[in-house]
Amino acid sequence: MSITVRRGNTGDNAAPGVRERQQAALGFRVVTTSLTPVEVAFALLREDRLGDAENLMTRELQAAADRFGNGSPEWASAQCDLGNVLLNADQLDRAVECYRRAASATPRDHESRKDQLTYRLNLGMALRMAGRLDEAEAELRQGVQERLAFYGREHAGYAFGLEPLADLLRHRGNVAGARQVVEEAVANLWRNGHERVASALALRAAIVHAGGTREPLFVGLQQLPDEVVEEVGRVVTDMLDHDDPASKPLLTALVTAMEERLGADHQATLNALSALANLGRDLGDQAWRIEAIERVLASYDRQGRQEEALMAALGLAMAQDEAGDAEAALRTYASAHARAERIGRPELRSQVLRNWGLALKEAGQVGLAEQQLTEAVNQARRGTDRDAVGRACIALGLFLQHEARLPEARTVLEEGLSVMDPVHPDAIIGRSHLGAVLDGRTCGCGDMTGTLADAFREFVTTRLPADLLDRLDVAIVDGDFKIDVRLRREPTQGELDRLNEVFQTAHAEFRRRISEPRYAG
Repeated sequence: MSITVRRGNTGDNAAPGVRERQQAALGFRVVTTSLTPVEVAFALLREDRLGDAENLMTRELQAAADRFGNGSPEWASAQCDLGNVLLNADQLDRAVECYRRAASATPRDHESRKDQLTYRLNLGMALRMAGRLDEAEAELRQGVQERLAFYGREHAGYAFGLEPLADLLRHRGNVAGARQVVEEAVANLWRNGHERVASALALRAAIVHAGGTREPLFVGLQQLPDEVVEEVGRVVTDMLDHDDPASKPLLTALVTAMEERLGADHQATLNALSALANLGRDLGDQAWRIEAIERVLASYDRQGRQEEALMAALGLAMAQDEAGDAEAALRTYASAHARAERIGRPELRSQVLRNWGLALKEAGQVGLAEQQLTEAVNQARRGTDRDAVGRACIALGLFLQHEARLPEARTVLEEGLSVMDPVHPDAIIGRSHLGAVLDGRTCGCGDMTGTLADAFREFVTTRLPADLLDRLDVAIVDGDFKIDVRLRREPTQGELDRLNEVFQTAHAEFRRRISEPRYAG
């Protein structure tokens, strides 16, 4: 993102951008007190306040340097905390340098030496995330040797370094090397009775699968507590490559293992089935996707979990439609509507009616489609969910536009946009179609690039003091945002910090919309 800020005649000032956030499982030091600065920073990240989180940890780093000196254990700890925040803001190269600086600090005692091992682990994993695989392997191997010297071969702390090395070797195609390392990690954690054996067993399954042998992928589950078995399932589904057809047999084996160990109606089994359905969608295998959803739906019905069953039914209808079986999809939507009626929540009724109406429109049943879409708006208005109102209005507005009823389309689109956050995907689509309506066009959307730029501008201006901005020009150039800001007056430091935060948050929110904006039914 390119930003130019002009404060009257004081010159230009650049503010950095942020790419989409990426969550990572890194080694964190144990926190024993409540409401530490790093905990506050991660709370800010969860609220998408990326700039505030970074600024907070930068101040903490400076405070540690001022009080204890550069290179001190306290400084290294603050470097790691800042690195964790930057990593979760997807600023990988900057995170790498923070971890590298932290790992370079000279330990003073047993505890700071343990912390240094964590910093080395984080450095290796961040390098892998950044695609710097040779460097990552070198750091992870060094970390394993340092852990062996510090903990000894039998301690679980040694195994903590083996696991990410095994995963990196798997990623690099060195299956034999990965197998050797992961077997040592599993044996260590098993002997120690450590709960982290779950992730090691999940990784072992993926490595054995990659080796193409006929060995069982999941071993020892009968001897583990339920919560550890559940964690095995979660880790496997998290590590799946949804572009690789080879993920299917691994995930199918997981479903079987979860069902045998925990039962067909256990949530971990249902989560694995849901992951199997999502994988089928991503790989274009609709029959496999439908079968998995039907098993989830049957389980929720057996358990009397009405709302979960309704969501599964909507997923089934969408899968049937995408498989080309419109009749089956419409029957499922009718069944889902009956479920929503029994539950009685207007937001759920609206969601079903909206999706049903869109499917009817695609099936050529225009009259029935309009009835359902209109009723979806009515039901949403009865509830308290503003997004439900917005989405229903936008769905109906698009329908009316395509039917050449432009004044009606404009009214309902404007209503929908008035209640939605501008970053919502449906709001972006609705805004674009409203542009086409205002131009007198009955099909297609307006200038999507211009629409995204307008939505970006609205997102920023509604979050800054009204008297601060004189002009905000937003353009999309070469697939990224170019921002030109002119301020009415000299801002305070707090306002500058807020300006930077808002732009970073806006960029994180809107960047992913550039490549594939679409209507989310």
